Amino acid sequence: MGTQSASGVTTVKQNEVIIPDLTIKDLLSSIPSHCFKRSALRSSTYIVWDCFVIGMTYKAANYLDALITPEYLSLPNASLYPALRFSLWALYGFWTGLFATGLWVIAHECGHQAFSESKFINNSVGWVLHSALGVPYHSWRITHAKHHASTGHMTQDQVFVPKTRSQLGLPPFDPTKEDISGSSVSDEVKRELWEALGDSPLGALLGSASYLLGGWPAYLIRNASGQKRYPKGTNHFNPKAVIFAPHQYGAIILSDIGILLWLGAVAASISAYGFATVFRLYLVPYLWVNHWLVLITFLQHTDPLLPHYRAPEFNFVRGALATLDRNLLGDCGSIMAWIGAHATHGISETHVLHHVCSKIPHYNAWEASAALRKHLEQAGLVLQGAPGGWREVYRVFKECKFVEDDGNVLFYKNAYGLAASRPKFNDNNASDSGIEIDKL
Repeated sequence: MGTQSASGVTTVKQNEVIIPDLTIKDLLSSIPSHCFKRSALRSSTYIVWDCFVIGMTYKAANYLDALITPEYLSLPNASLYPALRFSLWALYGFWTGLFATGLWVIAHECGHQAFSESKFINNSVGWVLHSALGVPYHSWRITHAKHHASTGHMTQDQVFVPKTRSQLGLPPFDPTKEDISGSSVSDEVKRELWEALGDSPLGALLGSASYLLGGWPAYLIRNASGQKRYPKGTNHFNPKAVIFAPHQYGAIILSDIGILLWLGAVAASISAYGFATVFRLYLVPYLWVNHWLVLITFLQHTDPLLPHYRAPEFNFVRGALATLDRNLLGDCGSIMAWIGAHATHGISETHVLHHVCSKIPHYNAWEASAALRKHLEQAGLVLQGAPGGWREVYRVFKECKFVEDDGNVLFYKNAYGLAASRPKFNDNNASDSGIEIDKL
């Protein structure tokens, strides 16, 4: 986003983002037919593998912990022993949390009926895995399906819904001092918006960190970052909440039972082994899972390049393509990028494909995504974002502050009221003197 300032007005050169006019049939036809096949046996092997890696990580950490003593290791200062032991278990928490996120992803596939051909198997496996990770399976499954049906819709999407200018209590839009698209803003308006929103590096760092650590439970408990039109108190545990239909009552109760069993298991473990042990072995990886979940999904759906829609311009395909693929941990080098993709089953790297067809299992998503990506590139759509990591969260958090109250295709504006992108509509019926241009 190139910026120029002159005569008290700042203007930016915006990216033109193509607003697609493709059909879902067109997109699905570009994917090889065998990619749609689901196998309970093959899907189950990934559960076994994730659990094996987690188990081996625990065994390795336990073994190395026993060696961090003066008997086996000579260190220049006694204080270095607990520091090294802390580092070891911190690494255990990080690694275990990454592969436990892989289990979360498999449960997520169960919610999309991508684990197997059997709905009973899908929901049974999904309930067990998600309950073990503190997730109300059916409650999440129901609202997540709504998210897929209305991705990027300002009043129908369920999560990562942008706040508007008025919802943030910002000064009303003034057409004499700023452009509605965010391409030019007067210095006066920039100053007013910055004072209202703030844009300090420390503020962005603390804001993004709190979002990563507490965003997931806040969404489940109080609809944080969710649909703004829902009443206060909306949550994923009340079977009578407006986000659920009456016939889904039993499924929500079953989800709540899973959470109660999870809480009971955590409490019993603390009673038996002590809080410090449970915190080190389970709660730290659990927090990492929540962190990765928010980081991955936030970056998939939030970026200055991604449009959001109001009803007149929304359709399913536009919503599905209002997402980005990103290489998780790709900013840490190719090896970490491979580890991130492997541990989380490509959920970040093949996300656009997942929104086009959520029933494709992750082990087929790589081939399907490559075919879809090639097809989209022919239509001028490149939906590959920067690598997913903390640096990118910080950048996006700073650049994506609000959208306008007016307009049917919206792009985020930053704390100065400037937008990096503007919509570009394909005019396939443009003509000159009655002659169709695309037929020349």
